[in-house]
Amino acid sequence: MEPKNLQTPTGQPESNEHEIRLEKVRVMQGEGQSPWPAYKPVSHTTAQAIALFNQHPEQSPLFELAGRLIIKRDHGKTFFGVIQDRDGRIQIYVKKDEVGEAAFEQFKKYIDLGDIVWVKGPLFVTKTGETTVKVSAYALLSKCLHPLPEKFHGLTDIEQRYRQRYLDLMSNPESSAKFKKRSHIIQTIRNFLQERGFLEVETPMLHPIPGGATARPFVTHHNTYNMDLYLRIAPELYLKRLVVGGIERVFEINRNFRNEGISTKHNPEFTMLEFYQAYGDYLVGIDTTEQLIGAVARANLPSLQVPFQSKVIDFTPPFKRLTVEESLIEIGRLSKEQIQPDTIGATLEQKGATVPAHASYGVKLFALFEQCVEAQIVQPTFIIGYPIEVSPLAKRDENNRNIAARFELFACGMELANGFTELNDPFDQAERFKAQVQAREGGDQEAHHYDADYVQALEYALPPTVGVGMGIDRLTMLMTDTTSIKDVILFPTLKNVKE
Repeated sequence: MEPKNLQTPTGQPESNEHEIRLEKVRVMQGEGQSPWPAYKPVSHTTAQAIALFNQHPEQSPLFELAGRLIIKRDHGKTFFGVIQDRDGRIQIYVKKDEVGEAAFEQFKKYIDLGDIVWVKGPLFVTKTGETTVKVSAYALLSKCLHPLPEKFHGLTDIEQRYRQRYLDLMSNPESSAKFKKRSHIIQTIRNFLQERGFLEVETPMLHPIPGGATARPFVTHHNTYNMDLYLRIAPELYLKRLVVGGIERVFEINRNFRNEGISTKHNPEFTMLEFYQAYGDYLVGIDTTEQLIGAVARANLPSLQVPFQSKVIDFTPPFKRLTVEESLIEIGRLSKEQIQPDTIGATLEQKGATVPAHASYGVKLFALFEQCVEAQIVQPTFIIGYPIEVSPLAKRDENNRNIAARFELFACGMELANGFTELNDPFDQAERFKAQVQAREGGDQEAHHYDADYVQALEYALPPTVGVGMGIDRLTMLMTDTTSIKDVILFPTLKNVKE
């Protein structure tokens, strides 16, 4: 049986080791052996086998295990190795007298680091205290054609870790653990909301009108309908339509897409939680957000005090609450006089913050907050009292019509959550959409479009509702002591490699 297509796309082996492994495949196939045979049943994971053995070490059953060979040591008539599966690692002991001379020579000749192997045998403890499989039978399940990262000490090239995540996961246990924790965080969030009567849904990724957030969308085209569509920047307007329809507690955990810059805190494709609760306001949203983050920390970390770089972030509720003006004074170190309507222009210029021509006082205040405060917030802090001009979907505060009934949660210089009492007055919403359209016509590419269908939905009565959006990637960063969002996204968006 002649092997097919055993070279790289360039037509040449990538390395001497690659060429050696390709030759092994040719020889194996010439002998009638398949380097990629059908699977063999696996009875336990490595961790399960070790746990069962520890319960009754005096009489070990025959275990059937499989995993990637990550260590292989030749001792003449014996081999010691280590295989790794989804649960962990276990040492294997291959002895000529146990497997037979022919099988032993096959192991020596054809099995390489990186290969997926199946082993069968009882467990025992070596003189050095290592729980080990005494291999009575083995099989190659899948041949690895490339050498593993150098000495299997981990893939250290950051760019390669992102582009070849499979190498990162197999060679860096801490990376694999991080993504497992991310999965557990999401499951904790899902459990928390479902236990409180929230229904999980999925809403469209392709939107005829971008909305639900202030961002620049990705544009695509549907050929059959001959219409432009937008990858969603947020599911908000669809989820609120569901509340209008009677699904009074609803949430979605899914992807959003924003055609914006890339940084350690931003990826164009990211995961967002949004939940909506009828008969609640932004203060209810604050309480629920505190409880949710506490539940995530308790389920996935030793305590509510979370180490992050050189700091300790304390997620013990209640979190601090400051208005935008208070944060500018307390965190931004500005005086009350510097943020007055007649002086804020000079302060903006001094701090290097820019605003559109003829910007309102509220827009100027928000720009100053983004410039002077946001990156300086360390401990979890709710910022409230946002200007209504920068909150086009939020209800006005009953006590001050110039500010929104809204909060944002920040920690370690990152926005973690945004929530507000939802605007349910269709006339007010229509006017704000019109103001956003004017802003777009003035050059603001992130301003909202006018969504007539959503306004009509509001005319059927949206009950008093609070909505909250939370970034899953950033929350995972905090919970795993990670400074780059690329390290908590399995396949982050990367620039094309020039060929």
